[in-house]
Amino acid sequence: MAAKLARSQRTATRGTPPGAGGALLKVGDLLANKYRVLRVLGEGGMGVVVEAHHELLDQRVAVKLLYQDVADTEAQSRLLLEARSAAKLQSEHVARVMDVDVGPNGLPFIVMELLEGADLCQIADARGAMPRWLVVDYMLQALEGLAHAHARAIIHRDLKPSNLFLADRPDGSQIIKILDFGISKSQEGTPDRRAQQLTGGRTVLGSPPYMSPEQVRSPKSVDH
Repeated sequence: MAAKLARSQRTATRGTPPGAGGALLKVGDLLANKYRVLRVLGEGGMGVVVEAHHELLDQRVAVKLLYQDVADTEAQSRLLLEARSAAKLQSEHVARVMDVDVGPNGLPFIVMELLEGADLCQIADARGAMPRWLVVDYMLQALEGLAHAHARAIIHRDLKPSNLFLADRPDGSQIIKILDFGISKSQEGTPDRRAQQLTGGRTVLGSPPYMSPEQVRSPKSVDH
């Protein structure tokens, strides 16, 4: 039942027309005087990810932006939290954050490495169950990225198939990359009060079908 619900939610999201959430982006737009929008890669309930061309470095990147009509203070803080958390990680199994800037609407956006491929949720929906040996391979790669994050006191808190991306490398091989540190938390040093407000308390943070009982009971104290 949980899997059916997750699929129906994804289907509803995919049916949303580009810009319906108020992103007001179109092909050719220039963000921060250097990122030229090329195409929409995907959309969710909070924002949109587009492929862009870095005009100064002649490089293709992915840019994650919030919809204007949902970009309250908390949503913007979560986006910046995601950028800060991912920027601290240098694992090949974590999607790399390259820049953070502000768009013409005054909202922050994240610039990330551009990944070619599909997430494990899309792959499972298209192909069905994967061979056991392949699942083990993908999970071991994800665990390498997780171990790297945990060694730097960062807890992801939203691991699920749609946040594990099977990326194509230039040499034809593939690699698992962990995405979306938007509800992660840091256990390092003195906790940031704003981050605590965003990720602590009794608020249910995560995706219920994939959460441990410990995370449901206490998202603030959950650890690696």
